[in-house]
Amino acid sequence: MKIAMVSDDGKTISRHFGRATYYLVFTIENNEITGTEQREKPGHQHHGHHHQHDNEIHLHEGGHGMDARSVDTHNQMLDPVQDCAVVIAGGMGMGAYRSIEQANMRPFITTFRDAEEAARAYIAGTLVDHPEKLH
Repeated sequence: MKIAMVSDDGKTISRHFGRATYYLVFTIENNEITGTEQREKPGHQHHGHHHQHDNEIHLHEGGHGMDARSVDTHNQMLDPVQDCAVVIAGGMGMGAYRSIEQANMRPFITTFRDAEEAARAYIAGTLVDHPEKLH
């Protein structure tokens, strides 16, 4: 199984799914991390999407990132990790969260900063999802 985490430095989990530069992909076999790789991750800036001011977030019908253009952008961002079962980030919008679910992956919003610690928590079954942190 493979799990993906968004990162900007290859070690810590990024606080924003859409703006992160990379995916860290952990391969897990027999409850052990057997491999790690870094993959390029398209971001909003690659798709002509500009981050909106906080006071504009609520103008989207259905929540932030739920419009058709955002869904398409999220799907393109997920292309590099279609072989993963899980996508972990420190934060994301409701639209990204739903796009991950619709791609048959499990999204997690985590308070962990260290990617390897989060991977070990996932393996142990102790990684907690914090959907209350969705924006």
